[in-house]
Amino acid sequence: MSNESTTPVWHLHNHALVESTNDLAGQLPGWHAVVAERQTSGRGRYRRNWVSDAGGIWVSAVLPTPGPAERWAILPLAAGWALREMLATLGVAGTRLRWPNDLMIGPAKLAGILVERFNPTTAVIGIGINYTNDPAAADPALLGRVTRLADLVRPIPPREAVLAALLAHLAQAQQRIAAGGLSQLLPTLNTAWHTGRVTITLHPPASTVLHGTFHGVTETGDLILRTDDARQHILPPLDVALLRED
Repeated sequence: MSNESTTPVWHLHNHALVESTNDLAGQLPGWHAVVAERQTSGRGRYRRNWVSDAGGIWVSAVLPTPGPAERWAILPLAAGWALREMLATLGVAGTRLRWPNDLMIGPAKLAGILVERFNPTTAVIGIGINYTNDPAAADPALLGRVTRLADLVRPIPPREAVLAALLAHLAQAQQRIAAGGLSQLLPTLNTAWHTGRVTITLHPPASTVLHGTFHGVTETGDLILRTDDARQHILPPLDVALLRED
């Protein structure tokens, strides 16, 4: 099923309530996906809490990752491409990516991505989409900072149709990386970022704070930053602790 000319068949595992769809998916082979109505221990980057209330779409898809591990380092970005392309097919306009793992409408978050590797031959792509849920009711700090598919598309597509379209686009992303890396996706991907001023904090031991303009990513997924002194910096994602849009 890893041949790019073959359309993968997804095997779905549906649950009403789980701790984490990513943890369950991590035990499954490629082309399996775990879907839950709610998560009690959903997480984002650096294990930050991920509100996963009823009415959202919480799915973790397992993608085969054949070949060298370096080829698949750009999966979080490719997953962002897949999510944005899927939403466009549903008529959702004005989406943008917030590095590295959020999909936004203006200042409001619509969806998030968490990619984890539980074994060397697969990757788990965890995606949460605000569908008809109310994250601000679960966490008042999110008031005004989130949006939902129900607010953006009328009539709202059936949940099953959204899920099927998402998995189809993730399969396309996997096949394109297997065939040639990020180069095929990069032109579209680099139109999706907020390419304005940002503040980037690097991990220790450097712990440097850089101010400048974000210019997208390279074919290997490194960040391109032009600082206020007109110098260009190429920053590996693992070196970046925080990117804040100014």
